[in-house]
Amino acid sequence: MALLPILVYPDPRLHTAAKPVQAVDARIRALVADLLETMYEANGIGLAATQVDVHERVIVIDISEERNEPLVLVNPEITWASDEKQIGDEGCLSVPGIYDGVERSSAIRVRALDQQGQSRELAAEGLLDVCIHHEMDHLRGKVFVEYLSPLKRNRIKSKMLKARRETERAD
Repeated sequence: MALLPILVYPDPRLHTAAKPVQAVDARIRALVADLLETMYEANGIGLAATQVDVHERVIVIDISEERNEPLVLVNPEITWASDEKQIGDEGCLSVPGIYDGVERSSAIRVRALDQQGQSRELAAEGLLDVCIHHEMDHLRGKVFVEYLSPLKRNRIKSKMLKARRETERAD
């Protein structure tokens, strides 16, 4: 297992759409292990392969209090979404320190492969629903700040670029 570098907004690679995984093999299982290690180390609850510059349809999630219930979704598809919406504060490992409200369906059903390549379906609501939506957006090359107003998005972009310049100067 290895810690992977997480891309930070506005890195253009975050806007790359992920390709479907052709086979869940040892390479994908190793990627899943690395994604989980990286997510846990960064204190996140979800991570998409796109965020570590691997543009394949793989996401990992763990919303458990004990951080011991990893959920792996390979080639996830939302098969149903409720008409009812909810707005919840979202944050992102690729946009550190920024949280804002995003409107999402309040419940979904998802079909995906697990890390053994077995097909599974699950229903999600609440935090899990939000997390799956958020990570699937990454697979489409979309970052949550794109749901915000242009003014907020530009402020966030400026803040992230300034932080990057300060980090580069410190190195």
